[in-house]
Amino acid sequence: MPRKPRFYLPNIPVHIVQRGRARQPVFFEDADYQAYLDWLKDAAERYNVEVHAYVLMTNHIHLLATPSDTEGVTRMMQYLGRYYVPYINRTYGLTGSIWEGRYKANIIQDEAYLLACMRYIELNPVRAKMVDSAANYRWSSFHANGQGQADSLVTSHAVYRGLAKSHGERMQAYKALFPAKEDKAELDKIRAAWQTGTPLGNDFFKEKVEQVLKCKVGQPRRGRPGA
Repeated sequence: MPRKPRFYLPNIPVHIVQRGRARQPVFFEDADYQAYLDWLKDAAERYNVEVHAYVLMTNHIHLLATPSDTEGVTRMMQYLGRYYVPYINRTYGLTGSIWEGRYKANIIQDEAYLLACMRYIELNPVRAKMVDSAANYRWSSFHANGQGQADSLVTSHAVYRGLAKSHGERMQAYKALFPAKEDKAELDKIRAAWQTGTPLGNDFFKEKVEQVLKCKVGQPRRGRPGA
């Protein structure tokens, strides 16, 4: 079966998800998480991709990023594969790819879903019951977006900056978006989008994307939802 193509557009945010092979760990020690982030920063700068949110889980990663051209995301992920996979294999005596096939990705409508996608990404450790608050998980962008800690990897998006005029008010407004209980319908919609490569947005956004690309993008998905 031929691979389903992935589509990117300049200056349109992309949600990227990559899982470990057979859901096995891809991070083992703190040094591994840091190495991945260092190479991600190098790749993002090299290929002009802005990273707005991320979380590194034990056996998978989520990124929210905006490329400046149609090739930036692909090149960034290839760069990470060239450096991080050999590093893990060399460090832990493994062989072959550590990833489960190709990464998954979908473009999103920033006005409608960017903040929801950021929240979805940064709450991943809470949903996995690893911590009781996004603030208590070390390897995510919440410390930058919700607490104002320095993170040279993170570039704030215009939608995030539009939450408030001052930095402090912006963080408070962002943290207020984190509910005690997440909306299941929203979670399912975000999951279905990245799992199938379907643009995440309203019907007008999807129609515009398909007009630009001159093809149908994504597909309905059946089966058990993921993280």
